Amino acid sequence: MSVRRFRHLLPELDTRQFPLYAKSVEVELTSGQRAFIRQAIETGRLQREEEAVQAGLSLWEERERRRLEMLAAVDQAEASLARGEGRTITNHDGVAQLVADVKRRGIARLASEQKNP
Repeated sequence: MSVRRFRHLLPELDTRQFPLYAKSVEVELTSGQRAFIRQAIETGRLQREEEAVQAGLSLWEERERRRLEMLAAVDQAEASLARGEGRTITNHDGVAQLVADVKRRGIARLASEQKNP
């Protein structure tokens, strides 16, 4: 898998790029889903049933965006390992050294960000 394969998908999830969302779509809900939405409207959390569908789509889009970002990160990590840039950890001392290195880099990064906000 290529990082480029995932990166090009991320902007496509932006609903502002899809004029098709402006068209009406009929969605069939279960009786439980209708009751859930009705309760949200009655309690003032939603004004219309459409808002529930829009909220659900927004959550799904965000979840898909994060999933694609994670796949891209895994792809980058695999490519890094293939280039020999990885670190082999076989025992507790190796884990402790990795933790110390991450902590040291994190402290240095934080200090740098505080100096140059």
